Amino acid sequence: MDLILWRHAETEVPREGPDDWTHELSAKGERQALRMGLWLDRYLPAGTRVLASPARCTEQTAQALGRPFKLREELLPHAQVSDILQLLRWDVKNGPTTKGSVLIVGHQPYLGELVSLLLGMTEAATAFRKGAVWWLRSRLQEAGWQTVLLTVVSPELTFHASDLPS
Repeated sequence: MDLILWRHAETEVPREGPDDWTHELSAKGERQALRMGLWLDRYLPAGTRVLASPARCTEQTAQALGRPFKLREELLPHAQVSDILQLLRWDVKNGPTTKGSVLIVGHQPYLGELVSLLLGMTEAATAFRKGAVWWLRSRLQEAGWQTVLLTVVSPELTFHASDLPS
């Protein structure tokens, strides 16, 4: 199973307060989302399930991909890693119980916590740049399930400005 984790792009600071539900993408965030959306669309396997937090900034980020996606309450900013694992039907010791690829568009800190847990890192949470993608693959080996990191991509390293549609 491939698990692709995409942190929402940069947001504007909301006027009413720090509620991550209402953040809109900034102009820079819109460019980040477009760049990563184009990159992901080029490399995502056909049939990849796309799940996003219903927070405004993640919905806008997911829209930049140009593929159908589902909003899931389990992916809100306050989500726990256990909520995400349950959504994915993924047991840390026995691996995922489903096949295929899943793209999650979500938030820190749970994205970084999920990466750390699945890769067996000692840090409680891995730093996760806004707009960045971490692509993990889980596979069954002789010794059991193994999750490996395929790539980490930052929006600044995806396309040159002249490559973007006008």
